[in-house]
Amino acid sequence: MLELSDNEFAPMAIPSTFTQLRKLKQLLIKDSSLIGEIPETIGNLAELEELDWSNNNLTGTIPSGLLLLKNLTIVYLYKNHLSGPIPQPIEALKMEEFDLSENKLTGTIPDDFGTLTELSVLSLFSNQLSGEIPESISRLPSLRYLTLSSNNLSGTLPPDLGQYSILQGFEVAQNHFTGKVPEYLCANGGLIGIVAYDNNLSGELPNSLGNCSSLLIVRINGNRLSGSISAGLWTSINLTLLMLSDNSFTGQLPRTLAPRLLRLEISNNKLSGEIPTGLSSWKNLTVFSASNNLFVGTISQELTTLSQLTTLLLDGNLFSGHLPSDIVSWKSLKTLNLSRNQLSGSISAKLGSLPSLTDLDLSRNEFSGQIPTQIGHLKLTSLNLSSNCLTGRIPAEFEITFFNGSFLNNTGLCASNPSLGLEICSSRFENSSKISSGLLNIIIVIATVLLASATLLTVFLIKTCWKKEHESDSKWELAYYQKLNLSFKESDILSNLTENNVIGSGGSGKVYRVELNCSSEIVAVKRIQNIKKLDQNVEKQFLAEVEILGTIRHSNIVKLLSCISSETTKLLVYEYLGNHSLDSWLHGKKRQSISDSDYSVVLDWPKRLKIAVGAARGLCYMHHDCKPSIIHRDVKSSNILLDSQFNAKVADFGLAKILTKHGGPNTMSTVVGSFGYIAPEYARTSRVNEKIDVYSFGVVLLELVTGRKANDENEDRCLADWAFQYYNQEGNHLVDALDEKIKEPHYLNVMTCVFKLGIFCTGPLPTNRPSMKEVLQILLNCSPQSGFGGGNVGSENECRKLQRKQLLRSIEKR
Repeated sequence: MLELSDNEFAPMAIPSTFTQLRKLKQLLIKDSSLIGEIPETIGNLAELEELDWSNNNLTGTIPSGLLLLKNLTIVYLYKNHLSGPIPQPIEALKMEEFDLSENKLTGTIPDDFGTLTELSVLSLFSNQLSGEIPESISRLPSLRYLTLSSNNLSGTLPPDLGQYSILQGFEVAQNHFTGKVPEYLCANGGLIGIVAYDNNLSGELPNSLGNCSSLLIVRINGNRLSGSISAGLWTSINLTLLMLSDNSFTGQLPRTLAPRLLRLEISNNKLSGEIPTGLSSWKNLTVFSASNNLFVGTISQELTTLSQLTTLLLDGNLFSGHLPSDIVSWKSLKTLNLSRNQLSGSISAKLGSLPSLTDLDLSRNEFSGQIPTQIGHLKLTSLNLSSNCLTGRIPAEFEITFFNGSFLNNTGLCASNPSLGLEICSSRFENSSKISSGLLNIIIVIATVLLASATLLTVFLIKTCWKKEHESDSKWELAYYQKLNLSFKESDILSNLTENNVIGSGGSGKVYRVELNCSSEIVAVKRIQNIKKLDQNVEKQFLAEVEILGTIRHSNIVKLLSCISSETTKLLVYEYLGNHSLDSWLHGKKRQSISDSDYSVVLDWPKRLKIAVGAARGLCYMHHDCKPSIIHRDVKSSNILLDSQFNAKVADFGLAKILTKHGGPNTMSTVVGSFGYIAPEYARTSRVNEKIDVYSFGVVLLELVTGRKANDENEDRCLADWAFQYYNQEGNHLVDALDEKIKEPHYLNVMTCVFKLGIFCTGPLPTNRPSMKEVLQILLNCSPQSGFGGGNVGSENECRKLQRKQLLRSIEKR
């Protein structure tokens, strides 16, 4: 065996000497920097059984000699830039797993695949293949996973698929298939998921799917399917996701749903009738999307008992009557769309008490009365109450241009802001609070004098303070790094750098919360330590932060808005994130003065998983999408900031370093970071690569699932070591290691999955740690809510794939 996987070599072509190793059985060089073409002489390796050159930068075509090797059992060439057709003939009759996904292959799928009787995995998704699926493939006795999504395939699906093998994963999404869904997909009782969305399939769903108890996920949205949905499919015992939107299904909703169903998406069909009563079996639903159907009746009060709902879309139906009177159970609800119905009555003030609601659309109904002031307390990112019969003044919180268009076509509404397109309210309220003109003039004079005095005093104190520190900051330079909807001057920032506005401090200086008087917007300002002369390390830290954040545009990385600098002071102006750091929420650290958040509220598991995914997206972008790559070097929970919707943003790049892979070994003169998060090899050698961030992020994952600190002063070991020893100690149950404050039965599987991933990321050998791309994929697939995508059939298949790639060895060998 020759394995050089996950190395740090400079980009190189495949050495021709490799193909001279005639006795070689395993050749593994995945996740490396291979470039160029696969040599034609690969056909000389007559004894080769396993070839894994996945996730490289290989180009050119696949040599015909490769598939003539008669001992081949596994070929992984996915995530490269290979082009051209799949070569024929194929004489590797012992082939078990064949994965060429995520390349640029063209041509048709060879009929020779039908001769590979041992083939269990055929993965060709995300290529440019065309033509039909050969009938012979459907008769393979060992076929388990067939993933062909995101190609240009057409024709009908072979009717015998699943009849001759225990088919588990079937993915043909985003192609041009026509005809019916095959009848025998679950004939042998093993089908985990069917993913066939965005095709032109027609006819009715086969009744056999209703008898398939192994099904976890069905995604057949975006086709031309019709007819009724079998009762067995609605209630399939293991089903977690059912996506039937954008078809022509008819019939009514059942009273009983699958007990584990989390997402039900049936929008844009021809379903009718009322929402049934007795919805106890719907209790685990997180998403219910039923827009643009023919549903009638009232919005059932029983819907409000579904406490796990995050999204409820009932727009574009024929619902009538009033809103349910009691909706307080919707504590997780983020999106509510009831537009384009015939609802009437007043808007319930209880909507304003829903803590998670961010998107509200009640437009094009017949609601009347005033808009409850409580609605103004919501942190809405989208609001539409237009085309109703509402009256009175809109809540003051909505008197900003952001809500332009939110209230149109309500003839009885008024506002003070003319840009909202409503009648001006001022004349209606002239008599409500009269003040004599003389008294008003006196108040104005007094206010002006006090304001002028306060301004002079502030300027005097600032100048006095600066003189005492012997700074010469008379000349400030301001540079913008983002396209801003707000503008400000240096003075708007400087006048607010007071102790009362301090929200944090670190080794490089304090962080202030600054409200801009010019726009009422809030920003965060980091002030690099104000000393006589910035030393070289602080200067480097500042330049690194500006260089990186000034160029990055990603929703999960904090935005650097501008930089204000003088000879001795550096000010970095960031977007302000009202929920502050993950560390504050997990470990209850109180801020010094200003607080927008109540840290006594427990951060539940769905929010924690959302934060993990968001932070992983940010780090994945830094490692894999930035050229050159960016290493953070100080990933920790206090450097993961949260906005008002608990979207995570990676912050504090003062310690980051841009990798230059074309040079020599990347080392730093000193080890920087936070104890408990530092990878062991980094502490020993100061060597910098992406895997030190993976280690630190693994610690954050362990914090999220256990609630423990990365380095508890009461413990004699760090969290990563504790978690690993706990995992390997006989008699321990993983669920007992999870945070008791959030441990609920329906979250346990996902939480234990993330616990194992945290151990996986904190393995002592960097080569055994996953990349951030793999970490992100596992996080997405750990959650059954995520569904299928990108060729992965659920979290079970992702685990199998990882085991095949031997990425879990670090857990057993640590």
